Amino acid sequence: MTQFGENVHQDSVVIDALNVSNWDSPAVYESLKSGGVTGINATIAIWEGFAETMDNIAGWMARFREYEDLISQATSAKDILQAKEEGKTGVVIGWQNTSPIGNDLNRLELFHALGVRVVQITYNERNLVGNGCYERNDNGLSNFGLDTVKELNRLGILIDLSHVGDQTSLEAAELSEAPVACTHANARSMFNHPRNKTDELLKLVTEGGGVIGANAYPPFLANGFRSTVSDYVDVIDDLVERVGIDHVGIGTDYCQDQPVSFFDWIFSQQGTKPPASPLGYPDPFHHPIGMETPDGFANITLELSARGYADSDTSKIIGGNWMRLFREVWGD
Repeated sequence: MTQFGENVHQDSVVIDALNVSNWDSPAVYESLKSGGVTGINATIAIWEGFAETMDNIAGWMARFREYEDLISQATSAKDILQAKEEGKTGVVIGWQNTSPIGNDLNRLELFHALGVRVVQITYNERNLVGNGCYERNDNGLSNFGLDTVKELNRLGILIDLSHVGDQTSLEAAELSEAPVACTHANARSMFNHPRNKTDELLKLVTEGGGVIGANAYPPFLANGFRSTVSDYVDVIDDLVERVGIDHVGIGTDYCQDQPVSFFDWIFSQQGTKPPASPLGYPDPFHHPIGMETPDGFANITLELSARGYADSDTSKIIGGNWMRLFREVWGD
């Protein structure tokens, strides 16, 4: 690998648009620092309701104090730049479901005031807003969902379509007056999996100014848990070819230090009914070889450099494109 790749990683703002690690593990924060990660979209809600999510936010307030040398809360692009200057990781609070608001849209403004800046509108299955990517039928957004998209726009919260069903995603992208994102999803035509996205949606999202975060979650890659950092950068190459260099970012879906029970929970029906059969994941769970945890994040940059990406283009992929989108949606 080249010295150039090392330099561009050190000099760039490095963003991971989806991290769902075990936030009670101190190793997670050390790993982010070692990997030179400037900012992350940290999932704090998947199946949780209102009260549970409020408790999760309270937990983060304590973490920002406990790990103040390593992390800081980020609610703006300026905060992420400040984290870079201080050698910290800026943590953006994000959701992978709209379940925390229940049936009360007014709660979104409360959560925005508490720092929520990314909201995925459904998680795998149907909720009051629309349908997830594993739902047996996808009829698109509900009436409540139409208003949810409008309210997310009004507040300046980034809409995430990663786990959202095809029709619901298309309707949300079309309706939204602000750019939307797939923070952690790949092209279905590269690897046929329900969690990967159709070319139609990828085009619609990026023509509207959005960004696609290349996902490193092994089950969504052709080589599964045998995947390497090179396999992951193949996904980045594919997305760049499909949607252009200005619309591709990183969304690793890191699950550092999560126990096996976590994966049973996230793939359960509505967070309560476990999968009918074992998932067959390795224990401990790991990401592609060479980037198993965030401390190997720089290897993504090195691989891009080795493939001949210009320094400016590499910088866009590893963080610049996300920063542009954050400024536009969050109003920086």
